[in-house]
Amino acid sequence: QVQLVESGGGLVQAGGSLRLSCAASGRTFAMNPMGWFRQAPGKEREFVAAITGSGINPLYGDSMRGRFTMSRDNAKNTVYLQMNSLKPDDTAVYYCAVVIGLYSDLSRADQYSYWGQGTQVTVSS
Repeated sequence: QVQLVESGGGLVQAGGSLRLSCAASGRTFAMNPMGWFRQAPGKEREFVAAITGSGINPLYGDSMRGRFTMSRDNAKNTVYLQMNSLKPDDTAVYYCAVVIGLYSDLSRADQYSYWGQGTQVTVSS
């Protein structure tokens, strides 16, 4: 059974950093694109970042570009999200997800087949 488990969330002051991890189990996802999304209270789920199986040229949401870095370690079946210069607006539950099969736009949540339970990130001002 496929399972994605996020970790690394927490409380941090504005300007600080966090590194999220998403460990996949149940099968290998070395060739599958994976993504990070987030959802703040009362808001829609928002695209954060995505990465293909090769790990080359990750995609980022507009407000994350330059501050967040997504990477993957296929040997560990794990993806990471390094978040720097965090702002209070980054406060949300962060979810990782994996694409199974064909896709057209990795920034769309409906492209992803499996999701983790999420990890809370809170940035204080």
